[in-house]
Amino acid sequence: MKISRLVAGVTALLLASSGAALAAPTTADPAVSSRAAYATIEGTGSTWSQIIVDQWIADVDSNGIKVVYTGGGSTKGRKDFSQASVDFAISEIPYQGTDETGQADTSNGRAYSYLPIVAGGTAFTYQLKVGNELVRNLRLSGETIAKIFTGQITNWNDAQITQDNNGRAFPSKTIIPVVRSDGSGTTAQFTSWLDKAYPAVWRPYFGRSGLTSYYPRKNGSNFIGQSGSDQVMNTISGFAGDGTIGYVEYSYPVNKNYPVVKVLNKSGYYVEPTQYATAVALTRAKINQDKSDPTKYLTQILDDVYSNPDPRAYPISSYSYMIIPTGASDSRMTTAKRQSIADFLYYSLCSGQSKAGPYGYSPLPLNLVQAGFNQIALLKKADADVDLTDRDVTTCNNPTFDGKNLNKNVLAEVAPNPPACDKTGAGPCGESTGQNNQTPSPGGETDTPGTDTPTSGAPSDPGSPTTGPGSTDPGFATDGEGNGGDGGAVDVPGGGAPVFDPETGEVVAGSGSTDSTSGGDAIFANPTLVSDRPLDSRTFGWVAVIELLALVLLPGIVVASLRRRRREGAST
Repeated sequence: MKISRLVAGVTALLLASSGAALAAPTTADPAVSSRAAYATIEGTGSTWSQIIVDQWIADVDSNGIKVVYTGGGSTKGRKDFSQASVDFAISEIPYQGTDETGQADTSNGRAYSYLPIVAGGTAFTYQLKVGNELVRNLRLSGETIAKIFTGQITNWNDAQITQDNNGRAFPSKTIIPVVRSDGSGTTAQFTSWLDKAYPAVWRPYFGRSGLTSYYPRKNGSNFIGQSGSDQVMNTISGFAGDGTIGYVEYSYPVNKNYPVVKVLNKSGYYVEPTQYATAVALTRAKINQDKSDPTKYLTQILDDVYSNPDPRAYPISSYSYMIIPTGASDSRMTTAKRQSIADFLYYSLCSGQSKAGPYGYSPLPLNLVQAGFNQIALLKKADADVDLTDRDVTTCNNPTFDGKNLNKNVLAEVAPNPPACDKTGAGPCGESTGQNNQTPSPGGETDTPGTDTPTSGAPSDPGSPTTGPGSTDPGFATDGEGNGGDGGAVDVPGGGAPVFDPETGEVVAGSGSTDSTSGGDAIFANPTLVSDRPLDSRTFGWVAVIELLALVLLPGIVVASLRRRRREGAST
């Protein structure tokens, strides 16, 4: 009984101490302590950007910002927003006015603004086996891709595919294109490229000019339609996927450890859609700057991206947008919801961009981030109680920034040139694609095109740190042939995204490991965000000390008591 009372007494003491620690006042920044409470916000839309959006949602959750996001495609997102059934939407294309079926594609009078959130490349992932070996270094020209997705090239042994691969012939095997069956921004971006770059191939198949969110499938064709990027990816990588090819955002094959096509650019190089190749390509993007028309402001014009002459550029690169409500009388909005949107976007546009590269996306350049902050300011214009204190570019960590020139993209400057074996008439290179293992040139310098040695063994270690801004650690294990370790495991980027100094562009810290189930460690550019909940890290630090003391002291007290009882028993 004495021991029980002793244990109970120690436990009570520890609980009391813990309670005191938990009740201890915090020293949160005054500006944060006055910030309005958060409320859960809901959104739907793009699956193209969903992988990185889901990661951002997990990152901010521990800070009390609750975000619920469901994919379903860009068309669904725009429609849900127009019907005021969600708080925000994400789409790769703006409202079209009228969709392909003749139905209205507008916000239905709901006030809104577009806000760019992340860039990336539309990739072509595939399953093509020679014997039992999966081909991992396929190259295709844009014209070949256009003909595959319009039913003009139907077999993997086609002479045009052989030519793209410098004479390397593949077995006679039917090509099975996998396309989106739902209204998709990915489809819209892909068909926009087809329409602008290969109109003679695309328009006769489509029946008219222009893009579409619903990929047309001809009667009698072997095209497979799937809803959502994840289902396209799963169909291609599945046990019955041999011969398939489809289009998804690069993040899907990267996170699935699956190969992608190297696409021929205007400079004559076959390029994979890494964060660097995307950043280079998008230096030619034109952004609508007409603030008088919110339906067009910040929307992208990609014609010059498709024909970017830089040998490092991936031609099918684009941005994704969030559609946010800006009306003062919006029926779904409260101050708490607007605050949640504002702070979620602050993280996403700043430190969240550091995770873009490892996850298969490309960070936004500074000028678009600045424009994003201008759009966030509209939330405060609608509601003066929204707190935007310390929310500006000067507190923003982003791997594209140099902090001095809004038109300078550090990531694009350090992007490495493609190796000689990726040039038309050479190679193909021996390394696998879809590993996201391209590394920047040391010190920000780039190599002369065509001077790199073709790789025939292991690719560069994707986990090796780089000295320049834009370094990544995707965390993929690879075997000696660069084939992704065990050849079947699905790894999630786990090396932690670096944090960059916004003035110098240099890596100043790492974020620690991330985990696909827990959401990993959140990175915050502004330290006041870390303690905007009542219980900060110091509180839990005291709890940890108390628990440690309990582990150390309690067993000793119990043992001493037992010995004392034995002595007392012996003496009697």
